[in-house]
Amino acid sequence: MVLRTLAPRVWFLAVVLCCVVFIFYFEMRVMKLEDSKRKLELAIARMQLREVDQRRGSSRLENVNTQDLVVIYNRVPKTGSTSFVGVAYDLCKQNGFHVLHINITGNMHALSLKNQFQFVWNVSHWNLMKPALYHGHLAFVDFARFGVGQRPLYINLIRKPLDRLVSYYYFLRHGDNFRPHLIRRKHGDKMTFDDCVKLRQADCDPENMWLQIPFFCGHAAECWVPGNEWALAEAKKNLIDHYFLVGVTEELSDFIKLLEVSLPSFFQGASAHYETSNRSHLRRTSQKVEPLPETVAQIQKSRIWKMENELYEYALEQFHYAKKRTLPTKDGGMADKNQQFMYEKIRPK
Repeated sequence: MVLRTLAPRVWFLAVVLCCVVFIFYFEMRVMKLEDSKRKLELAIARMQLREVDQRRGSSRLENVNTQDLVVIYNRVPKTGSTSFVGVAYDLCKQNGFHVLHINITGNMHALSLKNQFQFVWNVSHWNLMKPALYHGHLAFVDFARFGVGQRPLYINLIRKPLDRLVSYYYFLRHGDNFRPHLIRRKHGDKMTFDDCVKLRQADCDPENMWLQIPFFCGHAAECWVPGNEWALAEAKKNLIDHYFLVGVTEELSDFIKLLEVSLPSFFQGASAHYETSNRSHLRRTSQKVEPLPETVAQIQKSRIWKMENELYEYALEQFHYAKKRTLPTKDGGMADKNQQFMYEKIRPK
């Protein structure tokens, strides 16, 4: 009798317990689904934000990975290159890049075909040294010619051709303040540049100005033939097609400012350092005498000067155009115009 009375209660309790377990299980499943929904919504929101950032912020240089970046400064002699390289050496540790000097046997400016290939291969695959700035008195080398995927960024400085020749003329005789005790090749020769031109000596021959064109032209045989029209055209073409920025010696501080704005991973703090440190005019030619007007007029009659000056004016025009794409700040510096670009109307969706 007692068992018959308890049986319905047991069944009732069992049913209630089953219902409680089922409700608890159902609520747990609902909570998990809601949690998954929240995670999915968060993931979608993040994807949307990333897409917006990619569309609107892809022009920001700081988003670009510069860890593998290689910059080559194939510096033309007597253009202020020592002052600029000094800034790079001072900044390399704090900005996290390497600086390497390319020392070529006999101060030759052109490499053999074998050495060109080795140079390109070394620079491209020496990952331990990346990011890096290589510098040296070396004619332009086209990396694409040797089948390399990632090409370096070339930069350079160019100087008024007669100013560069006069500076080099006196440098060979009197040296500079960078290494004042080093005896130069023409040490003891006191002939002025004006007298040299009057006497038509070899050291002041206008053909000695034929250097900036070959440095931009490259390693073709025609590049090194003074007065070659193809070489001038090729130098201009390479300046536009392969150089990230070419500055002029007379506006070196602006060249550094432009690099700081354009390549901050390398040149952050460069302009302030250049202005406040002893890097400005680090290497001055000693006892340099400015040529007389009649000497200048005589040199400017030459075909070589006209061609070298044409390259200089061409580089100057490009450099001034690059400067116009930046805004001067109140403190005399430069700031990017903060242009933005985005991708729209992407198909298929």
